[in-house]
Amino acid sequence: MTSASSSPKKAVKKTAEKTTSRNAPTPKTAGIQFSAKVIDPVKYATQCLVVGVYEGLKLSPAASSVDAADAHQLIALLKREGFQGKAGQSLLLLNPQGIAADRLLVLGFGSQKDGSVSVDNFRRVVQKISESLKPTPCTEITVALDDVSVTGQEADWQARQIAESLGQLEYRADHLKSKPAEISLQLKKVQVGTTKNLIAKATKGLALGLAIAQGINLTRKLGDLPGNICTPTYLAEQAKQLAKDRAKLNVNVLEEKQMKELGMGSFLSVAAGSEQPAKLIVLEYKGGNKKDAPVALVGKGITFDTGGISLKPGPAMDEMKYDMCGAASVLGTFRTLVELQLPINVVGVIATTENMPSGAATKPGDIVTSMSGLTIEILNTDAEGRLVLCDALTYTERFKPKAVVDIATLTGACVIALGNHATGLFSNDDDLAKSLLKAGEESADRAWQMPLWDEYQKQLDSNFADIANIGGREAGSVTAACFLSRFTKKFAWAHLDIAGTAWRSGGAKGATGRPVPLLVQYLLNQA
Repeated sequence: MTSASSSPKKAVKKTAEKTTSRNAPTPKTAGIQFSAKVIDPVKYATQCLVVGVYEGLKLSPAASSVDAADAHQLIALLKREGFQGKAGQSLLLLNPQGIAADRLLVLGFGSQKDGSVSVDNFRRVVQKISESLKPTPCTEITVALDDVSVTGQEADWQARQIAESLGQLEYRADHLKSKPAEISLQLKKVQVGTTKNLIAKATKGLALGLAIAQGINLTRKLGDLPGNICTPTYLAEQAKQLAKDRAKLNVNVLEEKQMKELGMGSFLSVAAGSEQPAKLIVLEYKGGNKKDAPVALVGKGITFDTGGISLKPGPAMDEMKYDMCGAASVLGTFRTLVELQLPINVVGVIATTENMPSGAATKPGDIVTSMSGLTIEILNTDAEGRLVLCDALTYTERFKPKAVVDIATLTGACVIALGNHATGLFSNDDDLAKSLLKAGEESADRAWQMPLWDEYQKQLDSNFADIANIGGREAGSVTAACFLSRFTKKFAWAHLDIAGTAWRSGGAKGATGRPVPLLVQYLLNQA
């Protein structure tokens, strides 16, 4: 038996990457400015005024003002166009009469219950704004939706939804094209109407929504980058850049030599076949009291996953650049943290490497020794995420965290179980699980708790080592979580399997930025 941390690697010489952030094109952002102000929807000059209508053509107060200013032509136009006010309906009117706005965007909010619309309907409708305005050259808009009452929510929540949705327009996925597509909608300014006594509340909500959008955008950017640019070294550079001039954030990057000294044989066994040097990126955000135990976020950062010697099939292998979305979501969450300056201590640990086949690569049947001392029989080199995460989780013990959440595109089995709607959640602590589920509901970035029963642990038995790295076809996402649970006995821990939620395939291929909203909401609730 040999440990990967002590086995020689003569066949592969690792060097720093040739492509770095200095020559990787940087996407240009729109730099949208959000503000809350008191407006008169009839007299306020803007390129586009956004108002709401409820099911049954019941106009909101702002829409009623517009209708009255135009001799009730608005209601006549809505009837002519078959607009009924159902949730998600939209109608863009050019050169509206009687008001100062150049355009009028009418959004349907669906039915009201006790004078309010549902949280889900409000979110769905707000996301329609950018889609409806795509054909226009608008650079600034005014959203007069403050008079739309939302069940259980106030002005800050509504403003947050607007900024979180529209703030994502700052990210462009086509910045590596020689000629990026021309788009007409390039918003520079968004004004949100409110009342005088609610300006401070709405402004706070806008700041929170924009900060979350910036975290999502960073996560999407890193996820969408190809593996020849977004390498472990690149991720380390991005972490250092994030900490630049940030007094509360410190970043330390451990190299392979240091990992070997720590006994991270499991992590290094995955890195064995790659010419790119592996990195363990450690972020420490100190926004709370010194004595407060931190929350730890641990991200899987496989910047490209070929499967190693257990080679993946060719179709859709390009999407394995997304196997670092767990790491990307940790960096995105820290981006939001530093923007908001939350009064909380948070540690981020990112285990990042490539998983490549070569003469030096780990072979099926090899046995390695993890940092915890447990030996692992590697039956499938494509089950590599758990091999890097187990050492990262053991390393995290030194911070004495009050809770640890790992985020990983870990198993295809989770996609089969939950599709792309919910993130799989596993935990050894009921309170932590409930907190994360609650945060998922509040942020519309939902998770679903899966079992972590002792009965599943038997599938990981090995004749030759303490544990095998796979447990067979049955319950693959569960046995993967069971594997990780062997390394989390000293703290409250939850595992988020984001294999189905981190990116989309097909014509809409691209990173989603999940679960940044869930993680940020969880930290907000903790703070």
